[in-house]
Amino acid sequence: MFETIRSNKRVAQVILAILIVPFAFFGMDAYFSDSPTGNEVAKVAGTGISAFEFDQALREQQDRLRQSAGGQVDRALLESTELRRVVLDNLINQRVLALYAAENRLVVTPQQLQEAIAAVPAFQEDGRFSLQRYEMLVRAQGMTPASFEARVAQDVRIQQIVASVGDAGIVPQASAQRFLAAQLEERRIRELRFPVSRFAADVSITDDEVKAYYEANAARFEQPARVQAEYLLFDRAAVERGIEVADDEVQAFYEGNQGRFGVAEERQARHILLSLDAAADAAEVDKVMAEARALVDTLRAQPERFAEIARAQSQDPGSAGRGGDLGFFGRGMMVGAFEDAVFAQSKGEIGDPVRSEFGVHVIEVTDIKPTTIKALEEVRDEIVAELRGAAAGRRFAELAEQFANTVYEQSDSLAPAAELLGLEVLTTDWMSRAEGSGPFANERLRSALFGDESLNKGRNTEAIEIGNGTLVSARVKASELAKRLPLEEVRTRIADDLRLERARARAAESGAEMLAALQKGGEAVGDWAEARTLQRGAPGLPAAAMQAVFSAPAEPLPAFVGVASSEGDYVIYRVDAVERPQIAGDDERIELVAAQYSQLLAGRDFAGFLADLRQRYKVEISPRALQVQ
Repeated sequence: MFETIRSNKRVAQVILAILIVPFAFFGMDAYFSDSPTGNEVAKVAGTGISAFEFDQALREQQDRLRQSAGGQVDRALLESTELRRVVLDNLINQRVLALYAAENRLVVTPQQLQEAIAAVPAFQEDGRFSLQRYEMLVRAQGMTPASFEARVAQDVRIQQIVASVGDAGIVPQASAQRFLAAQLEERRIRELRFPVSRFAADVSITDDEVKAYYEANAARFEQPARVQAEYLLFDRAAVERGIEVADDEVQAFYEGNQGRFGVAEERQARHILLSLDAAADAAEVDKVMAEARALVDTLRAQPERFAEIARAQSQDPGSAGRGGDLGFFGRGMMVGAFEDAVFAQSKGEIGDPVRSEFGVHVIEVTDIKPTTIKALEEVRDEIVAELRGAAAGRRFAELAEQFANTVYEQSDSLAPAAELLGLEVLTTDWMSRAEGSGPFANERLRSALFGDESLNKGRNTEAIEIGNGTLVSARVKASELAKRLPLEEVRTRIADDLRLERARARAAESGAEMLAALQKGGEAVGDWAEARTLQRGAPGLPAAAMQAVFSAPAEPLPAFVGVASSEGDYVIYRVDAVERPQIAGDDERIELVAAQYSQLLAGRDFAGFLADLRQRYKVEISPRALQVQ
């Protein structure tokens, strides 16, 4: 099964793309126990998905969207019901897959787990797995190697399911050939645009129309209750900022962990092996040892003949052809007696014969790479960061309790907690109960801030964990009651909306009339744009326009179709020519298309598989999970 995953990575990647929140390192071991909080957004086969899991996954997805868009993301999207549905569906999909893996006892061998971890680029240095980097990054995530490996093992189990479903997609060559021909079809078009701006200038909106719209759509102009808040954010980073690492601590760590900061000694050696069975009697042993001592005497007198004699007499098939050369190796790579002899000899020395489980060896050390240790200054920052992180981990729980107690016991101000822990009091912009960014994307924190204790009595909220070991306490700095925005404040916006709506309708009406005339053989009124060629498989227009153009009849030509654009313009496309390529049966592109087509089928099959699993493992969703608070 694991070989299947490795040989069909593209298929697995496509299917995994269905699951928007990544499996890897997500902590799927938590899926087999009920939520300790009892605050669940969904249940799968009786196991709960907690509000904390959901909030964490939602924040992570929001962060990914912000990062992919360079921070320019509409807040309405980040707080939308649609995004909440996608995230919750993904958590449910992960849960049913984890349950299926457990039910079918999917096994991950130690070798498979090792290969999966070694392949992670973040754990590599110069293209090779680095144990030091692996341990450092795992510790930085607050995990032990054992807990991390358990999570990766669960991920591999799920990828086994993904790969097995993906293997089912088979595409006949004829289908791939037709699909390729369709994708390469070209159409030459011109467009005639009816821009909404042309009609907007002629639209007049009266005060009565604005007022009527205002009264008929009162809910659109309701501004909810809002607050400005000040808050403290306490996390591991805040603890680390207050920790000083002394020079003597750094020095002691450096001296006690030399192996982490350098390369151990390596030696290059060559040998001549005389085979000797482990159960050989004394006479046979004496005979072989005498032959070996004779070789030693010869080589000490004529060391330049070592390679020649090794080729002729060594009974090690792996090295004899190289004159006995074994290359460089460190400790732990050779059998004990042989290795001890190599690391005891001097460079160029022909040592006394050495017996191992393979026979008797005559050894010469040809080169030595001494242990190399990085200077303290080269690794000082790394050591300081590790010591500070370790100290922060020890101190965090203690200080977190102090933080929680202080904001609760001195609830009329955040200043005491800020002073005690060296934190900065931060301030938010105006926000409503239904919106929030940064820490206030957390629904529980917003609920506390808009609760009676905080909103009406002016007290700090309790210390609330918002994920990743981060605690926040907030208080209301200023507040406004819900109100309906006055007509004068929104008059211009209403007028603009009405003008645009009517201009769009007029553009569509004029365009549709022109389209009908053209389809009956009439002449266009206006100037067609320059001709351009479109290919079905390389979209050069919005999706709706591409669909219309390539759905137009190929005979007779020209053909005419019309589409309303997202900006409100109405566009008529004239199809002047259609080119359909002839694809030979041996065209190398057919194989590529078949692979892509199989990925589409695999995605479809996997979606069906997930749907079946969601039926098998009863799924219950709390309605409030999808409500934007």
